[in-house]
Amino acid sequence: MSAREVEFGRLITAMVTPFHRDGAGQAVDYEKAARMARILAANGTQTIVVSGTTGESPNLSVEEKLGLFRTVRDAVAGHAKVIAGTGNYSTHESIELTEAVQHAGVADGVLLVVPYYNNPPQEGLYRHFRTIAESTSLPCMVYNVPSRTVRNMDASTTLRLARDVPNIIGIKEASENLDQVAEILAGAPSDFKLWSGNDGDIFPKMAMGGYGVVSVAAHVVGRLIRQMVDATGAGDVREGARLHLHLLPLARALFPPIAPVASPASIKAAIGILGFDVGGLRLPMIELPEAANHKLAEMLRDYATDPMEVGAH
Repeated sequence: MSAREVEFGRLITAMVTPFHRDGAGQAVDYEKAARMARILAANGTQTIVVSGTTGESPNLSVEEKLGLFRTVRDAVAGHAKVIAGTGNYSTHESIELTEAVQHAGVADGVLLVVPYYNNPPQEGLYRHFRTIAESTSLPCMVYNVPSRTVRNMDASTTLRLARDVPNIIGIKEASENLDQVAEILAGAPSDFKLWSGNDGDIFPKMAMGGYGVVSVAAHVVGRLIRQMVDATGAGDVREGARLHLHLLPLARALFPPIAPVASPASIKAAIGILGFDVGGLRLPMIELPEAANHKLAEMLRDYATDPMEVGAH
């Protein structure tokens, strides 16, 4: 089977990293990570991204990341696939972690984010992703998130990678530029997939030919998002649009354009409101202010949220 034949599904969730509430150190809570992964799989998630940026990857050690990959793989074996977040601003470090993941057999693919801080030109992005992908046989998903990395990866660069590197299987596209999305979808090989990287624009991206979403909101409304992506993917545009409009206020509440703190503070707060304490965040990330937490709790009452225990009804 070629890398592009591996099926990761329409609903992929970028999982938060649970921490113990033990002061500034906040050790990773591997037991809760396993429970969270099983909950996500039970609520419709087909693949879990572990130690992506939603998982606070810049604040995790290599040993912690490998521990999380093993923990989640074992927790959801036979129920969901695992994509390991192995990319960062350093090509060399990204290769080392990607090779470690492949050697350990702890993931079905890897996620490679546009290098943050370095702000490389488009040719630098192309060489960065191609070099990492050529170091592994694992399927690689590239991740364009210009709101967090400063540098946007142009459609022309994405298309070069799609055509030139067989194990770059798709992109998590979190720009809000629908013209760019259209250019990628129009020019990419038929086996190259585009997943929305924003919960607020899943439907328009899928309506143009996108495959699904790498979601954050799926921690709390995974079943509804799964219904939306399945309906839209099957051509039921009316139902897909209905669910999109229903979910849009929550997506905006979780990722407001002007926020007191950055993601994943809101989604960790939302998970806690539903009764599953995933701990705080590692500095320099900070938790949601009390007023914002209260407003989010009110918002969640308007939704059929997911059960926070496997098998719960």
